[in-house]
Amino acid sequence: MKIGLLPRLLIGIGLGIVSGLFLPQWWIELFATLNVLFGNFLNFVIPLIILGFIAPGIGELGKGAGKLVSLTASVAYGSTIIAGLLAFFAGSMILPKMLGASGNGESFENPEEFLLEGFFKVDMPPVMSVMTALILAFILGLGLASIQGNALQKAFEDFRRIIEKVIQVVIIPLLPVHIFGIFANMTHGGQVATIMSTFIKVFAMIIVIHLVMLLLQYTTASALSGKNMIQSLRNMVPAYFTALGTQSSASTIPVTLKQTKKNKVGDKIAEFVVPLCANIHLSGSTITIVSAAMAVMTLNGMDLSFANIFPFILALGLTMIAAPGVPGGAVMAALGLLQSMLGFNEAMLSLMIALYLAQDSFGTATNVTGDGAISIIVDKLMGKNVSEVDMDEKQSA
Repeated sequence: MKIGLLPRLLIGIGLGIVSGLFLPQWWIELFATLNVLFGNFLNFVIPLIILGFIAPGIGELGKGAGKLVSLTASVAYGSTIIAGLLAFFAGSMILPKMLGASGNGESFENPEEFLLEGFFKVDMPPVMSVMTALILAFILGLGLASIQGNALQKAFEDFRRIIEKVIQVVIIPLLPVHIFGIFANMTHGGQVATIMSTFIKVFAMIIVIHLVMLLLQYTTASALSGKNMIQSLRNMVPAYFTALGTQSSASTIPVTLKQTKKNKVGDKIAEFVVPLCANIHLSGSTITIVSAAMAVMTLNGMDLSFANIFPFILALGLTMIAAPGVPGGAVMAALGLLQSMLGFNEAMLSLMIALYLAQDSFGTATNVTGDGAISIIVDKLMGKNVSEVDMDEKQSA
């Protein structure tokens, strides 16, 4: 029987909590050893993920209908940044009060301090630093978009497929085992109540922010286009629930496209914008990543200032353009930023992955529903210039 990633993740968390209550210390240390090995491997792969997804992802934006690509990418990026800022302001007001202090007014202790260490570790130094990979990926991606170099673009697309295989065959299958070890270790250290309380509270906060973001997107779209906001949102409900079940923006494209056309978006615009936004517009995922990151930072007593988080949001918006289309792909693409810009270590990255994957379907549903609003906005902004799409497509062919 095939079990999805989310059920496997939840089983891993549940078994980890139960096992941490009665397993002897040497068992916990054994799983801690496996966690260290997995964490080191993840650190090795992170620069390759950045290079393998961001470079070809940006390069692909240089092809096709130029003006429409630029406009759609700009609107999608703006929406993503607004989503990140919304999550930041909500999190900065709510999370310190929600998570930063216990009932008696004392701050929570860092859960990582209570984790047992493994028997040994094997160093797996990355081929380059995360920042080097980011800079190189953006240089190569922008260069590919500028020169439209087919040979190098094809090579990077092949490299991306290799990294996707690594994620699908190695990282994703081992994640439940890794999460099991983390939660067993935290239960053994007496910190699981804090973490589970965090999960529930942050999950509820994220869902509310998702809904607020959708209202903001469709209010903006309706103000520009004159369309009825409630009716536009109602038309997109089938796409929302389809994405909730599939956990995939790409798999939901046919439904998203059909419902977008019901909002009287032109066929040419809808057929271009919806598939593109399925890959570059991840406002729901951005809300989840920023909120979950701030929750983990709150538990670890880290700085939640605007000066610290805003550069991360700007970089995250660009990284989301190239997020891989696999379960948990957005958080995988963001791991390098979490590590290099916010100072996350292996244990914190593991909590981030668990927090993200626990509500991945809701983030995906928000992404695709927001794509409908982006389509309305782009349709209005393009106006009579829709015919230029055909000319640009012929020139790029």
